[in-house]
Amino acid sequence: MSEIKTTVVGSYPVPEWLRAYPSRPNLRDAILAILKTQELAGIDVITDGELSRWDVNHPDTNGMIENFIAPLGGVRTKLSRSEVAAFRSLPGMEFRARPAGVVEGPVTEGLLGLVDDWNFIRGLAATTLKFTVTSPYMLAKTLVDQHYGDLRTLTAAIAEALAAQVTQIDAPIIQVDEANLPGNPDDASWAHAPINVVLDAIGSGQGRAMHFCFGNYGGQSIQHGTWETLLGFFNNLHLDHLVLEFARHGYDQLARFRELREDIALGIGVIDIKDNEVETPELVAERIEGAVKILGANRVKWVHPDCGFWMLPRSVADRKMAALVAGRDLVLGR
Repeated sequence: MSEIKTTVVGSYPVPEWLRAYPSRPNLRDAILAILKTQELAGIDVITDGELSRWDVNHPDTNGMIENFIAPLGGVRTKLSRSEVAAFRSLPGMEFRARPAGVVEGPVTEGLLGLVDDWNFIRGLAATTLKFTVTSPYMLAKTLVDQHYGDLRTLTAAIAEALAAQVTQIDAPIIQVDEANLPGNPDDASWAHAPINVVLDAIGSGQGRAMHFCFGNYGGQSIQHGTWETLLGFFNNLHLDHLVLEFARHGYDQLARFRELREDIALGIGVIDIKDNEVETPELVAERIEGAVKILGANRVKWVHPDCGFWMLPRSVADRKMAALVAGRDLVLGR
């Protein structure tokens, strides 16, 4: 069987001591602890737990939205009651109580600091480290737009701002994260174009990945849909591999991925992050072997959790990572 690598999607539970004593030195220590935890678990491609974007002022989120939106030029984050009400009337955004901001002028990089975030963590890992960036489509969906008046145009503007930063980040792998489009497949006919602007900004020697899931907040799926409606969209993306939710969503659509472009490596979610029960290595191996049986040994190249770990207790996340590696090793006969 060909090599199957393990990775995580991105986020990790924030250590309680960092919540209690947030400071730059403590943040660095927390990132070091998270990196070492993944290394000791045997994960092949690790992340900083996305702590580089954690904000003590927003402790209930992992910064997937606010860290990207708040610094952008042309976006205001202080909201009126009518603007909040306007956002709540938008379809598909019921899971958010408030918009991330209001677009009132041309979107620019503003004070966005993704390059600084990467430079802060790049020398701390002893193994391959990837960097994650939220998709421009998902970011656009969280905003009240008073300037462009068109979701496509707004998404394109955000994509240009992100791409200007991504082109300066030399991470071995850059992963774009999208948790809204799976529940809004009608937008897939055009959303690949702005997303490709970000993917194309990644250097030719770097890995280009994209993670899709059906959302995760409080252990709940936010979006509802099927992968088969997005296969054409996946084939239009300029990337090396996909990182997809399957463990919670089920594996009944795996056969449809025979239609996936041959040069796109497939990542299969084999760890359910919406459940505190820790999978056994045998169950993980069974899920991997089932995917390989359906799609062939040369198609499944990555295995990982369905989504980020940030809502789980650290002890659960750590044991799930150990099970992930042990299950993969059973499949490869290690």
